[in-house]
Amino acid sequence: MESKGAQTPAEDPRNAQVRIWLNGRLVPREQAVVSIFDAGFGLGDGVWEGIRLSHGRLVLVDEHLKRLYEGARAIALDIGVEPAGMRRILEETCAGNGMTHGAHLRLMVTRGEKKTVHQDPRNALGRPTIVVTAEYKMPDPGLKRAGLKLFTSTFRCSQPDVFDLRLNSHSRLNLIQPLLQAIQAGAHEALMLDPLGFVASCNSTNFFIVRDGAVVTSTGRFNFKGITRAKVIALCAAHGIPCRQEDFTLAEVYSAEEAFVTGTFGGVTRVAMVDGHRLPGDAPGPVTAQLSDLYDRSFLGAPD
Repeated sequence: MESKGAQTPAEDPRNAQVRIWLNGRLVPREQAVVSIFDAGFGLGDGVWEGIRLSHGRLVLVDEHLKRLYEGARAIALDIGVEPAGMRRILEETCAGNGMTHGAHLRLMVTRGEKKTVHQDPRNALGRPTIVVTAEYKMPDPGLKRAGLKLFTSTFRCSQPDVFDLRLNSHSRLNLIQPLLQAIQAGAHEALMLDPLGFVASCNSTNFFIVRDGAVVTSTGRFNFKGITRAKVIALCAAHGIPCRQEDFTLAEVYSAEEAFVTGTFGGVTRVAMVDGHRLPGDAPGPVTAQLSDLYDRSFLGAPD
């Protein structure tokens, strides 16, 4: 059984002293608590974003805030802060912790405290809960080099009319269940199929394969609205790397030349094994390595 997941960072003792933004104040992490009547705690009623801090920049922050506010509107959640104000909150959280590089922020907004623990949003008292955690987190370089092991879950990615995965909601149990299966199978992450049996995504990342030198990923109909996924597809177009969004099967995964996943925290991360089928090579393949380098230089590197 793997002791690390796809999103497991390298340990950093500085995180014991970080302060958390909680409803307008920076507080020590042990004081960062919310009411048991909070809609996020009791019901998973809220939206969130994960954002990296690299060389003094909040990476792709405009795209992340756009997705956050779109999600909030979709669930009739009034954040009460304009996007520019939310960006200042993120910046103040970093500044308050003296952070300029190598950090990962988690921005969480819930419907706030409620009169009683019940799903009806009319029980909310009208003040959202806004939390920003900022921790020193970097992808484990050993895991990125060795590659992830994936296990195909029996749980399928849901249709938008059942549970829309493009909504970055706090409710994640439908994705934790597949991950539990993967952990029991000794894998890092769960690979998930769509309702028709084609490969969709992983439980917390988007999935790509390389066949005949071309990058292939799913149609996106049953996927997360991955910002890193979109950037990798754009990088392929900009650098003449063939890339297709189409239906493909597990059989095509097992015989792929390369595979990788994308996500805000890990960027582009090699996949070494799927369901016990080992992919070629002992290190990231040429396409995976190229895209990982292009992504890191384009979005994580020091500004000119």
